[in-house]
Amino acid sequence: MFRKRILLASLLKPVSDTRMYGKIGKSLAKMAGTEIHVAGFVSKNFNPTESGIQVHPVFNFSRLSWQRVAAQFTYWRLLKNIKPQLVIVGTHELLLPSWWYCRLHSCTLVYDVRENYYVNLTTQGVYPVAGKLLGLLVRAIEKFTAPAVHHFLLAEASYAHELPFIGTSYTVLQNKYQPLPLQVQVRRKTPVHLAAASPLRLLFSGTISQLYGVLEAVRFVEQLRQYVPDAQLTIIGYCADQTFLGELKKKISPLPFVQLIGGDALVPHAQILEEEKRHHIGLLPYHPHPSTFHCVPTKLFEYLGNGLVTVAQYNPHWNQMIEAADAGFGYDFSKSVTRQTVQLLLEKTYYQNGLPAQVFWANEEPRLERLMRQLL
Repeated sequence: MFRKRILLASLLKPVSDTRMYGKIGKSLAKMAGTEIHVAGFVSKNFNPTESGIQVHPVFNFSRLSWQRVAAQFTYWRLLKNIKPQLVIVGTHELLLPSWWYCRLHSCTLVYDVRENYYVNLTTQGVYPVAGKLLGLLVRAIEKFTAPAVHHFLLAEASYAHELPFIGTSYTVLQNKYQPLPLQVQVRRKTPVHLAAASPLRLLFSGTISQLYGVLEAVRFVEQLRQYVPDAQLTIIGYCADQTFLGELKKKISPLPFVQLIGGDALVPHAQILEEEKRHHIGLLPYHPHPSTFHCVPTKLFEYLGNGLVTVAQYNPHWNQMIEAADAGFGYDFSKSVTRQTVQLLLEKTYYQNGLPAQVFWANEEPRLERLMRQLL
């Protein structure tokens, strides 16, 4: 039987990426008559076992390298070798070669918009001098290729308004929580009470950066220990800014109650999910910023899906989700922890109606399958 070949590709995300491989890729592999290929960055110690998915770890370079330009030609060769009928591009840097290939070979092009790259580049200060120019270049590429994109997948609903050039051919596909197969049957018992938790374990997971508030997480636990002496903090994830990572390590080195896992190396997502199951409280002390204000962090879905009591920097979008799940509360991390805050944290009963079903990827999968059948 002839099988439709679908290629999912990202220049910087590893082939093991949770959205590209673990969610979209695995969901599409369930569709009869499809052959799924995932192309991305080299992922160490990744042994794919999913039947129906072939991985192509074809990218391997430092972020600021000429090899990043050469990767476009590597990707072009891969396209000609696989000959996909549908390409899902997960990064702006692969839009132009994908657009040209699809134009030559009548291939369907889908752009998976995972971030508003223009806003990130122009506001986050990662590239202080070149950020605005890079942002304008990215926006120009997105606008140029948009008429040839058959459909847009949006990781955030807000992108429909922030990126007006996409028109109406889009589907919002949020980064909801996809448990690992072995985790499905070991969900946290509800309701959740923290008063008896000893030691009280708090978690900061995912990208480690100043913008995402890791220093505020450390400060929060330092102050919490004045009232809960056995409180502990685990920081797990990757930090791309080595200078800031050095500052963080210096800050926590005299603090035996803070553990850092990863930092200068990528941490397997399965390990992060296991830590989420071991901890009681998940922290989201993000700095208020235009690049994150209208987005729902992936770890918020994961924290709610794993039954963690969630303390997040106040944000109306996040707080609505947290309050609906009876999972925690919004908090201003610029303020000092008070006895009243601790009483609220420890005395309340959480998840009285169980874990919220709407935070799981299973809700997104049927819509993705229907869309792909329309496009193929």
